[in-house]
Amino acid sequence: MNLKNGNRAGDPQRTRVKVCGLTRRDDVRAAVDAGVDAIGLVFYPPSRRYLNAGAAATLRDLVPAFVDTVALFVNPSVADVREVIEAVGPDLLQFHGEESPQFCTQFGVRYLKGFRVGAPGQDTADALAAHCAAHGRAAAWLFDSFSQGYGGSGTSLDPALLREVARAPDARPLVLAGGLSAGNVGARVAELRPYAVDVSSGVEESPGLKDPARIVEFMRAVRAADAQAAIDT
Repeated sequence: MNLKNGNRAGDPQRTRVKVCGLTRRDDVRAAVDAGVDAIGLVFYPPSRRYLNAGAAATLRDLVPAFVDTVALFVNPSVADVREVIEAVGPDLLQFHGEESPQFCTQFGVRYLKGFRVGAPGQDTADALAAHCAAHGRAAAWLFDSFSQGYGGSGTSLDPALLREVARAPDARPLVLAGGLSAGNVGARVAELRPYAVDVSSGVEESPGLKDPARIVEFMRAVRAADAQAAIDT
């Protein structure tokens, strides 16, 4: 199953990498130094990786050009999102709850839509594809495993449920999350060839505290998978 939207056979594409749930200045620096394409900041209060807008703005100031900052929300109010946009200035919004397309598009900032693969109503290939199709204006579709805590659980998703999404002619770039680590991301990239991968707990020493060595190991595993894909094609 090839999830790389718009990628021609024989033309492998570099897999983008987002590290999510950063809470410390040193972790932002470590992620940037390792070569990530994006960092994620969590604005969901129940999460152990939650940041308020002021703390997030301090981290945002450390992010250089050509590395995107993604603001993650779960069923927020309009006021909550606007506060973060004003204080932090994220490059992308990520909506990880049950937000409607109308809600996501009202802020004038590009957005990613997260889908909890295996959740009620998203537990069959057809149902998941229908949920995705409603968000045709999203900059990407992100697939995480279903958990009560809306991500960061370290649980893997069932890739078979993505088959209808991958076949859609109007599919958006697909981002794979859910239980990724240096030990398994290479196999997932080789199997699914997603546009990007998103990791959180897989590069942590404890929730919200990233391990620089694990970030480097994760990046190496992704790049090794890309290099092998180039050989195979």
